[in-house]
Amino acid sequence: MSMLKAALLGAMIPAALVLPAMAQDGPPRGPQMVFETFDLDGDGAVTLEEMEGARAVRFAEADANGDGMLDREELLAAATGRMERGIDRMIEHADADGDGALSLEEIAEARSGRRGPGPEALFERFDADGDGSVTEAEFDEALAVFRGWRGGHGGPGHRG
Repeated sequence: MSMLKAALLGAMIPAALVLPAMAQDGPPRGPQMVFETFDLDGDGAVTLEEMEGARAVRFAEADANGDGMLDREELLAAATGRMERGIDRMIEHADADGDGALSLEEIAEARSGRRGPGPEALFERFDADGDGSVTEAEFDEALAVFRGWRGGHGGPGHRG
């Protein structure tokens, strides 16, 4: 197995454990976050002008030097900011003892009872022939399917 595939698998398993939990309770995200992104004046209603202007607002927020272009550093800063906010929400949601860190047990507790595939379901999806192990070919096929979902067909939960 290549290092890239091993790293991807290593990233996918924790994400499968935590991301569905983040999609449930806690601070606004998902459709509510999208609404807040479009409600530029914060009046609780979105006009066509606000909807059309939301992309420009996000662009302007990321354009730190105001030159009308997003360079690598600005794009990284915007992505890092989104990632930091997501991590903060995850810790806020799952940190049962309030120590600012997540134990394996806290992650498992946050994940329990939530929608989305757990490690067993993910493994079953990867293990196409059901023999109890995932070959590199099965892994590659599962990644290809995942990439297809991400390619504009509604994300990993979408069927059809």
